[in-house]
Amino acid sequence: MNAYQQKWLDILQHANLPGWEIKAVEDGIYVEMPKVTDLKLIRDNLPEILAALSLDIEIPKIRLKFHFHNGYENFEYILNPNDGDLNRDK
Repeated sequence: MNAYQQKWLDILQHANLPGWEIKAVEDGIYVEMPKVTDLKLIRDNLPEILAALSLDIEIPKIRLKFHFHNGYENFEYILNPNDGDLNRDK
């Protein structure tokens, strides 16, 4: 696990999110939310939420993939995408 991934784990695990399971996975962070969580609401607001949470991170930022799941649906979000991520859809 790299220092950037560990810092995000620390932030998310101390964010007082009852019922959320947050753990490291090989390529990023896995977040299991309660089944009643509106995944569309999370997905639509995620860039702003992560930006606000990242203000205290002073170590170099690197690519980090978040895996979100609510028991029914899932989505992935890449923070600090690399060229391969950005050119994948082209």
